[in-house]
Amino acid sequence: MATAVYAAIGLRWWRRARIRREILGVVATLDLEPYHVAALKNRETEAAAAELVLGGYLDIDEEGAALLTEAGRDAGRTPDHALPAALLEAVRRHDPEPVSIGWIDWWDEEYRERRSAYRSEQDALLPEIPQMPDGEGRQLLACCACMGVTMLLGFWLLAAVLLVMALPHGVLAWAAAAVAAAGLTALWFADDANKAVSARTACEDPLGDRYRAESHPSFSALDERQRVHVHRSVGDHSTDRELDEGGDEDDDWTDDDWRADAYHYQAADHEDEPDGRDEHDRDGDRRGTSPGTPPCDRTTTSCPGRCSGHEAQ
Repeated sequence: MATAVYAAIGLRWWRRARIRREILGVVATLDLEPYHVAALKNRETEAAAAELVLGGYLDIDEEGAALLTEAGRDAGRTPDHALPAALLEAVRRHDPEPVSIGWIDWWDEEYRERRSAYRSEQDALLPEIPQMPDGEGRQLLACCACMGVTMLLGFWLLAAVLLVMALPHGVLAWAAAAVAAAGLTALWFADDANKAVSARTACEDPLGDRYRAESHPSFSALDERQRVHVHRSVGDHSTDRELDEGGDEDDDWTDDDWRADAYHYQAADHEDEPDGRDEHDRDGDRRGTSPGTPPCDRTTTSCPGRCSGHEAQ
């Protein structure tokens, strides 16, 4: 039984190793376009923006706002590749207003359609990559494994009973006992051997391992400051960008804003007053009086009864 189990494990190792070699061979022969590699990582827009910056079509400031240069506004100049050309057209549709690259990537329908069309066209050119069998859905194999575990436990119990009933006598009996013990011990580690085969022949995502190791040439050619600006612009996909013209931001406030702000400061002043004074006391202070006294115009520093309020009383 131990020989049969380890023969099956060895056959599985040979089969998985052969399939793994086929997969790695197919992936190694792939001639992937740089933009397709970027698209597989969902970074094709970033690569297109980098090419436009290098080509002098775009300027991206430290806030991530993309603005066309004179070359970018020239309708006769267009990048050769479809993706940066589509991105340049999208930025031109927003000119002269600045826009973030991330906003175009998320919300510009025409650019999104052309980007998806390019991705689908390139994915269709990929050859069929062999798949590593995972053993899912093989009920017969699962049943055999369950039977093997059951038989292994039975054999261990039988060996224990035989050792208790009588010890081996003679060389032949001891040799047979040693072989049985070796087989049972080997079966005990059969599951670990099977897991080791799976680990050593694993080939989960060879195509991903290849494209994750590559970077688009245009993005690699940017300096550190340009990379930061491109990253910031690509990561900003909330709304269109607005330029700060240097005006006072208070000019945009409405009357309601001023009233709300004044109310805020008035409420803050009331909160700073001592807790021992109630609202009635504060009302008296605003009228220039204290509770229960006639109105006082406070014409003197101290009111010894000579103010107009007391005279009226």
